[in-house]
Amino acid sequence: MKMERRLKALSLASMLGMFLILVMGALVTKTESGRGCGDDWPLCNGKFVPAYTIESLIEYSHRFVVGVVGIILLATMILVFLYSKRKDAKWYVGGAMFFTLLQAVLGAMAVVWPQSSAILALHFGFSLMSFAFTLLLYLVFTRFGDAMYKGDGTRLTRGVRFSIWAVLVYSYVVVYLGAFVRHTEAMGGCIGWPLCNGQVIPEMTGPTSIAFIHRVGAAILGLALLTLFLFVRGQARSDSGIYRSVRLSLILVFLQILSGGFVTLAIGYDIYLLASLLHAVLVSCLFGILCYSAIASRHTRG
Repeated sequence: MKMERRLKALSLASMLGMFLILVMGALVTKTESGRGCGDDWPLCNGKFVPAYTIESLIEYSHRFVVGVVGIILLATMILVFLYSKRKDAKWYVGGAMFFTLLQAVLGAMAVVWPQSSAILALHFGFSLMSFAFTLLLYLVFTRFGDAMYKGDGTRLTRGVRFSIWAVLVYSYVVVYLGAFVRHTEAMGGCIGWPLCNGQVIPEMTGPTSIAFIHRVGAAILGLALLTLFLFVRGQARSDSGIYRSVRLSLILVFLQILSGGFVTLAIGYDIYLLASLLHAVLVSCLFGILCYSAIASRHTRG
């Protein structure tokens, strides 16, 4: 029992740490601090403690947090493999470690060798996967763990279960498009919201096409989750974990869409950075909840 409490505490620390890494990574991108440490890694401008500049402070703080969270996650993984009997916990902590190392390597490569926007956009996606795995790991040691492992008696049709996984995969594509928008600095391609440059369908060239495709992708995701919720509501009990998670996903996706509009309208104002970070926070929560829904759906066979 004592060890289970330790595992729960460490998994919670890992999850919160990964969430912080996500937010700090978005901050690095939005403040254009990725080159704050020059071409050096793991040192910053050739020093262990870099000279104080805003860019170097943001970038080096991000690196430091990644290192600390990596150590916490390593300790969590060791204890999970030694003391936990849950196979799913071992898969989740292993997945979290894999994507944490992958994003660290990709981040180092981005510093030493210039990368394309398409590759840089993967960095946020890998961080998001790390967060999702640590979220699932933490939930294993809460009352939601049994629902993921054994189910709660809910019965869903094969089509609905497939749809949950399809929406999860599609949401990752939309997230990648959003990260690609950030790294190509295409957010300004669509001025105004909900219209793009005052048009329902703008001229599809350059940054405008990138920003507009992301908007359309987000709208489709919202409609897909609304449809999914209606099907789940017709098959699952209102007190079941799968129903509550899909309902929460629906709420989060519409908040995410509204926050995207907030980001667009905030361009050129001091509040733009805050709006962008809010956007990143909401999409992280949305993806994490969708992952829980997908895992829980495996034990809802009709």
